[in-house]
Amino acid sequence: MNLRDLHYLIAVADLRSFVQAADRCCISQPTLSTQIKKLEDELGIQIFERTNKKVLPTELGEQIVASARRILKEQDNIKELAATAQDPLAGNLRFGAFPTLATYLFPPLVPLIKKDLPRIRLILVEEKTEQLLQQLRSGQMDCALLALPIYEDFLESQALFDDEFLLAVADGHPLAAKPQVESDDLNGEHLLLLDEGHCLRGHALQICQTIGADEEQDLRATSLETLRQMVRAGTGITFMPRIAVRDEPGLRYLPFAEPAPSRSIGMVWRKTSARGELIRRLSGLVQDAAKDI
Repeated sequence: MNLRDLHYLIAVADLRSFVQAADRCCISQPTLSTQIKKLEDELGIQIFERTNKKVLPTELGEQIVASARRILKEQDNIKELAATAQDPLAGNLRFGAFPTLATYLFPPLVPLIKKDLPRIRLILVEEKTEQLLQQLRSGQMDCALLALPIYEDFLESQALFDDEFLLAVADGHPLAAKPQVESDDLNGEHLLLLDEGHCLRGHALQICQTIGADEEQDLRATSLETLRQMVRAGTGITFMPRIAVRDEPGLRYLPFAEPAPSRSIGMVWRKTSARGELIRRLSGLVQDAAKDI
């Protein structure tokens, strides 16, 4: 068994086809089939079920393919460790953030990264918090911006900035004329919130519980931009993080009386990461970008 065979295994498992897997691996289909059969004979097990129409991993085959992925990931980690030792501010950087932050922070941040870290090949990922944590856990992600606190033993985190919440209302709403929102102003109100899976939804629900407001049960949005337009149309009111506030006709953003609700944004990375210097530089750039929004 060698690393080349593991690449073949994963290609067949991904594509469910020896022909397509051979194309991906740039070898002939008979050669790939022969290598897979040799590996099965060596292990004394069947890894794939074969018919004229499809190829499927056996139950044990699924476990072997999963192990192969981990082994090849470790191989990549070894290469990255060596590359980082030679130049810690170069190479691929897989950097993630959740949607209600990435949309507004990435545009001012990317030019700063290109200027300050020119040898970095930046790979940006916009995903919900749970997916980002999973990718950090599996090694697919180097670091991510998340709402703190994060309770994961394998992660380190550093708070970078606080993102204050404002109340978004239409110009014609009764609250629009107020200079700021008191908690009593929202007692009994029904607020528009994001759909399940968004961390901002969790923050908004916590605020609702504190001030005695409720969620609008019949309407939910998949993005902050959809929420913004629903508010603008007079459908309801919502919480808007300051980082996402944009001047737009028909909308008012009202600050809350102190202590104003907010979310803490931080950089998160694996404790075992060898990219500490790069992550520290990146954290400083994030803070700079947030100040300019």
